[in-house]
Amino acid sequence: MHTKPLRPWLMLIVLTLIISTTGAAPPSTGIPAEQRIDAPNGMRISVKMIGPVTQTTDLQIICVLKHDPSGDKYIEAVADFNDKLGGLLSNLRERGEFVGEAGETLLFTPPPNSILPKQVLLIGVGEESQLTVEKLRLAGRIAAREGVRIRANHVSFAPTLRDQGSSRIDVGEGDAAVAEQMVLAYDTEMRLADQGLTHKTQITDFIIEAGPKYFDGAAQKVRAAVAAAAEQVKGRSGDGYVKTAAR
Repeated sequence: MHTKPLRPWLMLIVLTLIISTTGAAPPSTGIPAEQRIDAPNGMRISVKMIGPVTQTTDLQIICVLKHDPSGDKYIEAVADFNDKLGGLLSNLRERGEFVGEAGETLLFTPPPNSILPKQVLLIGVGEESQLTVEKLRLAGRIAAREGVRIRANHVSFAPTLRDQGSSRIDVGEGDAAVAEQMVLAYDTEMRLADQGLTHKTQITDFIIEAGPKYFDGAAQKVRAAVAAAAEQVKGRSGDGYVKTAAR
């Protein structure tokens, strides 16, 4: 059977419909991308495509390299963070009042109308040339313990090492190390609380902030790290930490 060719105007309509239904990008919702992972003790760990300035949270944690007398680097998220705080971070470092030694901490309340987090915790990770994954594991443990100490229910964490000029550690690997130790240290805190040895604070959410370039890789490695940490938690002894004297 002979069929007549489509008229030019009709062909144009058909092609327009095909392109509009198959090739168009989905509309943006304006909601940051986020992958959520269930962790032990009722905590949820997320990898979220957001920065520390706009994250609504009880406690925002930032990793800080040791001060370089020749000049610290402030790139993108860290530059924005420092600017919104009126130069607080750079002033502390340059005056030698927060050097950024590994494990050094400083907790403060942001100035009014600056950034959204209620409180900020700076964690030093030492010199860039000596940066290791183990130092990020230490930061993860500090995050859990300080979160419990100040009774924060919602904790956010931004390693920000790329934004300080360091590419020494893979972003996903570093985020995974933080997440693993957060799970393990928080489990210890909950066990202590169950035995009346500390107060009990429920950290319901732990958010690891990641830029668009690193989001997918970080989410994959964090998910694996949380699963591995959960297995370690299952294997821990149920005995109390305090031995009862024999009578």
